[in-house]
Amino acid sequence: MNDRVTPAMHALPDGEAELSLVVRLPWEDVARLGQEAGRLAAQTGRPVTLDEAVSNRLRSVRASAAHAKPSTSTAATGGEQPQATPAGGGSVASLPRISGTA
Repeated sequence: MNDRVTPAMHALPDGEAELSLVVRLPWEDVARLGQEAGRLAAQTGRPVTLDEAVSNRLRSVRASAAHAKPSTSTAATGGEQPQATPAGGGSVASLPRISGTA
């Protein structure tokens, strides 16, 4: 039994939060995340983990969503509402497929 308890979420000094979770993915999705990590590693010139690649992908989707036009209901009420991610916009499924896979 694992006696070490890791909190599901904790605050980071830079003002962000870190979530710990377990996700079951098909190997094809893991391979796509590996490709994303490879691209990020080439850009940064250093090794990149899969979780860092996922975080980078989610941040890029969030940044593009922040530039989206607010809906009329939000503008009319003046209240802030969370923006939904476009279908497939930041999901693993939106990553390019590896050649030779269906």
